[in-house]
Amino acid sequence: MAETGKLGRRASALLALTVLSAALAGCQSGREVTGSTTPTDLRDRHPIVLANGPRVLDLFVDAPRGFSERERADLSAFVAEHRQFGQGPIVVQVPVGTENAAATRAALQRVRSAAGAGLRISSYQPADPRLASPLRLSFRRLEAKVGSTCGLWPEDLGVSDGEFSVENRTYWNLGCATRSNFAAQIADPVDLVRGRQPTPPDTGRRMHNIGKLREGQDPSTTYKTEGETVRQGVSQ
Repeated sequence: MAETGKLGRRASALLALTVLSAALAGCQSGREVTGSTTPTDLRDRHPIVLANGPRVLDLFVDAPRGFSERERADLSAFVAEHRQFGQGPIVVQVPVGTENAAATRAALQRVRSAAGAGLRISSYQPADPRLASPLRLSFRRLEAKVGSTCGLWPEDLGVSDGEFSVENRTYWNLGCATRSNFAAQIADPVDLVRGRQPTPPDTGRRMHNIGKLREGQDPSTTYKTEGETVRQGVSQ
């Protein structure tokens, strides 16, 4: 009988332990904690990507000449960029109902002459005719830009977010503006993907230098600047 009592008590203890384990398992949220998923490297947080986007130029009418010399130079550079990188035609939006309508027509004629027959023309109504209303030129091209959104502040940099302050992590917006400015200055976005093909060497100059080496002479080039002699490396 004593042995039977011991077995009964052991069974009751095992049953109680099983019930307690099930209760504790029910309290678990089931969420695995793996630490912060925010990238610590700003290159991962704000990556520079390639995407098709609009290239826009606002040309202001300088009555009565139409365009100033500055505007003409900007127009020439814009058309040259379209010929090299543009996708589709150049679109120009012309303001209507402005005070200098004659100068605007003269400016549009200059845009037509520069852009060629593929120019597409549309119009827009300025919100305030008294203000300067430019001719808005645009085309699409491959651009380099930051893939994330700048200006986001998901964490409080002050003392209210104690966990963020203790971890001493970099804040989300760090580096976004700098990388955006860097991407905007890239002339050809493909340069971020691969290098350009090397130009052919100057064979004549190379053979000249090799000839000097064979004769035991110094092949480097010597330049004279304001009475001082400056020796440069070997030109290839």
